[in-house]
Amino acid sequence: MHWIKLNSIEQLAEIKKASKFKPVLVFKHSTTCSISKTSLNRLERNWKEEELDDTKAYYLDLLSYRAISQEIARTFDVEHQSPQVLIIQNEKLVYDISHFDIDYTTIKDVLAKLNSLSVKN
Repeated sequence: MHWIKLNSIEQLAEIKKASKFKPVLVFKHSTTCSISKTSLNRLERNWKEEELDDTKAYYLDLLSYRAISQEIARTFDVEHQSPQVLIIQNEKLVYDISHFDIDYTTIKDVLAKLNSLSVKN
C-alpha cells in the first residue's frame, strides 16, 4: 500500500482539490495505540492495489501532527477519533469510520460507489 504522508496543513488544500475528481482517503493513526496499530495492520494487509490503485491514501501520524488533526476536525466538521478513516469527495467529508469498525471491504465498497458516481457527473 502506498501512503502519502500527511505532514503539513497545506496538504489539506491538495486533498480538497484532488477530491473534486476522485474520493480521497485519510487514515488518522496514533502510533502508541494498540487499536490503531491493529486497524492499520488489517487495512494494509487487505489492501489490494489492483482494486484501489488510483485511490489517493493519506496517512496522518496524530502524535507528530496534532495540529493537522485538529484542522481536519474543523475543516470537515468531524469529531476526532483514533484510529479513523475519512473519505473526502467534492471537498466534503462523505464517510468516516473509527476503531475496530475500520474494514477494508467496506472502505473498498464505499470508494467504488463514490467513484462510479464521480464518473457519471
